[in-house]
Amino acid sequence: MTVLPLIFTSGLASGINAYAVVLLLGLLGRFADTDSVPQALERTDVLLAAAVLFTLEAVADKIPYVDSVWDVVHTVIRPIAGATVGVLIASHDPGSLSEVAAGAMGGTSALVSHLVKSSLRMAVNTSPEPFSNIAVSMAEDLSVAGLVTLAIFHPWLAASVAAVALAAALLLVWLAISRIRAFRARRRERKAARAAAGSAQASP
Repeated sequence: MTVLPLIFTSGLASGINAYAVVLLLGLLGRFADTDSVPQALERTDVLLAAAVLFTLEAVADKIPYVDSVWDVVHTVIRPIAGATVGVLIASHDPGSLSEVAAGAMGGTSALVSHLVKSSLRMAVNTSPEPFSNIAVSMAEDLSVAGLVTLAIFHPWLAASVAAVALAAALLLVWLAISRIRAFRARRRERKAARAAAGSAQASP
């Protein structure tokens, strides 16, 4: 069961930025000589593809509303990536955890963290300025890098940190829902006000 915390943490991180997880795991496995990283993630073509996709995500994730569209597209991609990484890790250490269980854990943790991330970014997009998006995106990238690196060298500690972070994020989502509802209510009020003003001007 030694791979359990690594699968959970990598899955959770994949829900935030799957390409960063694949890229970091591959680089750590290739250059840090870590035994827990599957060789499939260390391949040059995998690293190059992950680097290109990570660069695209790094740009899209910092643009208001574009980030939310990107998240919608990745609702399927991130859980699949989390499940795939989980299966690869389990197959790299036969007998520690079945590949089916590893895929389920990686995919589920990725889906939960993805939904949390998407909800929080929708709340951030209610802010009129773009700087909050950039700050949140950078914080997400740094947290993924920190969690994945910690998971390689101290897997149980990383899993504990990831679990606490996920619980805190779920609380933030609950708070963000009220902000999103308030934002939509204000937008409906503005539309109604403009409609009323247009009707008043059209009247003789």
